[in-house]
Amino acid sequence: MSQRSDQDQPWIVDPETAAEALRVLRGARVVLIPTHQNVDADGLASPLAMRQALAAYGVEAYPLITDGDFPSNLRFLPGSEDVLVYGRDELPPYDLLCLIDCADRKRLGAFAKEDPSRLDGRVPIVNIDHHKTNDRFGVVNVVEPEASSSGEVVAELFKLWGTELTPEIACCLMAGIYGDTLGLRTPSTTPHTIRTVADLVDAGGSLEPVVDWLFRLKPRSTLCLWSHALQNIRWTGPIIWTEMKRAGFRECGAEMAEAEGIVNFLSGTQGSRVAVILYQDEDEGGWRVSFRSLEKTVDVSAIAANFGGGGHPLAAGCHVEGGPAEKEAFIRRVADLVAEAPMAVGAPA
Repeated sequence: MSQRSDQDQPWIVDPETAAEALRVLRGARVVLIPTHQNVDADGLASPLAMRQALAAYGVEAYPLITDGDFPSNLRFLPGSEDVLVYGRDELPPYDLLCLIDCADRKRLGAFAKEDPSRLDGRVPIVNIDHHKTNDRFGVVNVVEPEASSSGEVVAELFKLWGTELTPEIACCLMAGIYGDTLGLRTPSTTPHTIRTVADLVDAGGSLEPVVDWLFRLKPRSTLCLWSHALQNIRWTGPIIWTEMKRAGFRECGAEMAEAEGIVNFLSGTQGSRVAVILYQDEDEGGWRVSFRSLEKTVDVSAIAANFGGGGHPLAAGCHVEGGPAEKEAFIRRVADLVAEAPMAVGAPA
């Protein structure tokens, strides 16, 4: 990757912290990289890039899907055949955890839920992330909330480490960046983000499969699922929201990942300040919630924190336990919190 002086880069990875992260990672025999639940492009592509980079240092590393659902649209990623799936594959004898793109250890799906002792500190953690709400739980923490994605943070680490960028690594990092910026379209996209992507293309990364699989190609089941979501749209005060029940996924034969773009679509609805989508748990005992906003005066990560969640100011999530009554109470509370947020200058009253 070429060396450039990016004076407008809003964040810098501390070289000493980067060196310490590499020292700890290279000192491990086997590194396990569990993904956050309902993994997205950045959450899987960045660990795959890390696996390939560590292989050059003679270190075994294994990305692990923690909730048993490997999104089909991410199988194009180079090295995806080496990804482990919790509950299907045997865990390797790991002596180090590397969490990438995971602000909260509780978001590690069944891997954490079935055995919380895995995250009690006896196995050290290298923590690489870009979420504002990350509480720096690792023995080494590379957390850059101003970065567009964990893929962009990992790209900076590789630059500091002097890692050779293969076309496969470059493709994975581009997928992480494109996934979290919706194709370089979110406010977190900076000149440095775009230059990073250009450097990855120069390194041989192929942009076409990234754009195709993340934004263009879709199975018929996705259209069926979106039909369910759009038919269930409701308004509560300043929020537009919908819910995705397990029965709908079963009827459409759809994966959870196929619903991920709906909340971004709803966030652009005129008259709404925040979009909310609720995904019913597999056991139907609660809901995973995603928040999106286009208003910079509404910090949805702060709203999510009221319910034990977190994320970014314009994109966040949480979990809500309970049935219909708890769901409705949650929606009303969110609407109240959004109504309390200041209006953007020039926004309609």
